Amino acid sequence: MSMDQSPVLPQAGFDALLPPEMAAKAEKTGISKALLGWRNTLALGVLAGAFIGLGALFSTTVTAGAAGQVPYGLIRLLAGLVFSLGLILVVGAGAELFTGNNLIVMAWADRHITTRQVLRNWALVYVGNFIGALATVVLVFLAGQYTFGGGAVGLAALTAARAKCELGFIQAIFLGMMCNALVCLAVWLCYSARTTTDKILAILFPITAFVAAGFEHSVANMYFIPMGLAIKALAPASFWTAVGRTAADFAPLTAGRFLLGNLLPVTLGNIVGGSVMVGLVYWFIYIRKGVVPK
Repeated sequence: MSMDQSPVLPQAGFDALLPPEMAAKAEKTGISKALLGWRNTLALGVLAGAFIGLGALFSTTVTAGAAGQVPYGLIRLLAGLVFSLGLILVVGAGAELFTGNNLIVMAWADRHITTRQVLRNWALVYVGNFIGALATVVLVFLAGQYTFGGGAVGLAALTAARAKCELGFIQAIFLGMMCNALVCLAVWLCYSARTTTDKILAILFPITAFVAAGFEHSVANMYFIPMGLAIKALAPASFWTAVGRTAADFAPLTAGRFLLGNLLPVTLGNIVGGSVMVGLVYWFIYIRKGVVPK
């Protein structure tokens, strides 16, 4: 090699992955998630529940007191933008989220993992998510954050929780389906990403869309509704005086309606929306016919 010649260096690839490559990555990720040990799966599930709870907390706080002051659509847009923090933390920091893990059906449909392994992962992650969300509720309630803004934050939490408990069972299923189609599309887009910035941008608009549209996310509701229940049951008289309401104004907000009237149908809808409407659709297109690069 002459002195004026430079060695040819390998070029790093920075282009986003294309859908067939995304499908291969999603399948491999599904296998690794299904084979992860139960302790780590549960612990990462707890983290994800807490992260989604933080997104829900952020959303409640920034929209508190806005009703009647700002057009409905703008309030929902703002709520969605800040709620995106939850999935950004899940994907960027590393955690296991039940709704996103619906995509492991791609590996199941290609017979790399068993039905038992899928259900084991979902059960552990779901329980972990619930623990993380409830722990966040306890910490936030004990911090008295709901009293901020003259009680406006707490009133916003109560109003959101009551509205979720007033949904019809079938309506909640379909709202859950639409929600997790968008959540899993956000996760799917992240499989194309090369950088953290790519992932954040991939997450931002699908998550903002589902929140703005009023769709229902089971893990988010593990924070939203228990937070409302805690305020309703435990808030002091000074809070109710500050907001000009009473606990009786939130009669539909009960543990029974939370678990059976909201969480159950929303979870069922989330499974259909994520597993069928996204996971199995992309399996059918890119993996079933053997077009995925192995």
